[in-house]
Amino acid sequence: MPKNHDIGRKGVKGSTGLFLIAGLGNPGTRYAATRHNAGFRVIDLWRRRLGVRLGDRRFISKHALVRFRNREVILLCPQTFMNRSGKSVRACADYYGLETGNILVVHDDLDLPAGRIKIVRQGGPGGHRGVASVIEHLGSRQFPRIRIGIGRPRFGEDVENYVLSPFYADEKDVMERVFSTAVCACEVFVLEGEDSAMNRFNCQNTAEKEEKSSCRD
Repeated sequence: MPKNHDIGRKGVKGSTGLFLIAGLGNPGTRYAATRHNAGFRVIDLWRRRLGVRLGDRRFISKHALVRFRNREVILLCPQTFMNRSGKSVRACADYYGLETGNILVVHDDLDLPAGRIKIVRQGGPGGHRGVASVIEHLGSRQFPRIRIGIGRPRFGEDVENYVLSPFYADEKDVMERVFSTAVCACEVFVLEGEDSAMNRFNCQNTAEKEEKSSCRD
């Protein structure tokens, strides 16, 4: 797959079309509950709400093509390990002929506190190797993301060990609400576009709320 062939930015946001929602993480039970698997957790929650299972026949991934309202959505969890996530995302994008504007990447972010999510239109990897791999393979930084805040280590832990460890005990309930909010953000992105999703969710702090976020009717 040629890495120097850029995929175009134009998308079909807020209209009929096909969307790829890719959650980043590492495969296997060893990593399932770790901070670095926040993207996988969001995809898993959404697929459970939709009542679907993810297959593993293509794109070095677990994925499913589902219908949400009148949109078609590919839910994708690369099985390449984090640092090679872009290989799976690009293979899927090429197969379906997707523009980067219809590819939404969901990933953990050290620079946001636990309880926050942030939707961005584009940008650099910010030190995230999974995002760096997606940028490399798509040949573009111009794809939207949902950044899931995981915060910085509290007790001087090495960052690599920190992201590959479970959340602190007092964060677990907060993060369940965060994952639910992120699913809602994915839904709004698909139905209304990135501007609506940014306006609705970038100002929220789920850590300050006891109730679970509810998605749009």
